[in-house]
Amino acid sequence: MPGRLAVHTGWQRPVAAVDWPLWSTTARLVVTDPDALDSAFDLVCTHLDAVDQACSRFRSDSEISRLAVSGGRPVEISSLFADYLRAALEVAKATGGDVDPTVGAQLVGLGYNRDYMLIAGIDITESTVPMHVTVTRRADWSAVTLVDRSVTVPDGVLLDLGATAKAFAADRCAHLVAHELGCGVLVGLGGDIATAGPAPAEGWQIEVRDGLAEPRCQIRLPGGAAVATSSTLRRQWFRGGRLVHHIVDPRTGVAAEPVWRTVSVAAGSCLAANAASTASIVRGKDAFGGLRRSGLPARLVDRDGRISTLGNWPVERDEA
Repeated sequence: MPGRLAVHTGWQRPVAAVDWPLWSTTARLVVTDPDALDSAFDLVCTHLDAVDQACSRFRSDSEISRLAVSGGRPVEISSLFADYLRAALEVAKATGGDVDPTVGAQLVGLGYNRDYMLIAGIDITESTVPMHVTVTRRADWSAVTLVDRSVTVPDGVLLDLGATAKAFAADRCAHLVAHELGCGVLVGLGGDIATAGPAPAEGWQIEVRDGLAEPRCQIRLPGGAAVATSSTLRRQWFRGGRLVHHIVDPRTGVAAEPVWRTVSVAAGSCLAANAASTASIVRGKDAFGGLRRSGLPARLVDRDGRISTLGNWPVERDEA
């Protein structure tokens, strides 16, 4: 196991935590029973390994990569992959297509065709972006058919579950640990944080900030709540001399205009929080309408560092 931490933060008893590198970000697991940490870590890693095997575009042996060359024919997929794909399609429907899992080819065209750590800091050109899948038609999420474990994807459409899989995995892992071990748990996968089971007496204390130079705030989550932060500051690279990021606007096929540096949303699940935060990045100046309709607490930081909050955002302090 990576470095194990006993964390004392004013709670009545210590919690145990472990951090480790995962998917070009940092994963964090915190449990309210220090004796359960080893078992919780094994449960989480086993599930995340299965998610990677099913959903990673960067593995030639993954289910999603095999689906990319199915030629538009129905394919029987694993229950786990079906669950993750179904979650992505439900988010697409709920956001009116603003968070769409069929933008894989557009991401490849932008240069995001391998693990982010392999493209960070370099300039991607046409000659360095091999297209392994020929795009023959434009389609959106509604063209994907999923019935039980049988999925049909139009020929030439490349799926990417990056906008939802990490958040859904955080939810799944948190509930798995709480159910199997009976303790309170927090699972953080980059900016996607889910909790389950009984929280510490003072709630889960979480600092919301994307980078040391960014404005921060401290929030308190009750057990079972989640928070997600979507950012145009992370996963950036150069494409033909132009700085781009990983959140694609499905309407244009290119990186969403960075009106917002970060959008953070709290919700009852990390999937719902991330759907709202990612859709807000895509919607740009129109983000406020959707957030107000959702009623979810949210915090937006614009390109100049100005902060806007909506709903009952659980802010305790807000400082630069």
